[in-house]
Amino acid sequence: MKKTIISGIVFCSILLGGCNKVEVLESEHEVAVSHKALFAELQTEIIGSITKLTELESDALAIMLDGGAGESTVAVGFPKKSNIEATLIQQIVEDSIKNISESETETTSEEKLKITIKIEKY
Repeated sequence: MKKTIISGIVFCSILLGGCNKVEVLESEHEVAVSHKALFAELQTEIIGSITKLTELESDALAIMLDGGAGESTVAVGFPKKSNIEATLIQQIVEDSIKNISESETETTSEEKLKITIKIEKY
């Protein structure tokens, strides 16, 4: 829990003040999923997938989930010094969203949700 809070604080400070040359990659997707399921499982899915498919440790990641009223934002930050492309992280996040939305479509009622993905190297 403390790691999540610290990661959130670090990520927010990057967004508010941040570094001068921050690389940001942004995209939008629309999925059918319940809000409750999305926020409850998505952070765990993203962290697990990124650490499994890259050399990054979970401590190096900053993830922020925000949203409501049919729109949400998923922001993921990772160190500039890593040799990982932002497009790879973006693809992992997209796949994680797809996995969560597909598993929840079978079990719950759903609504359309527009998700903006922001990937930053800090």
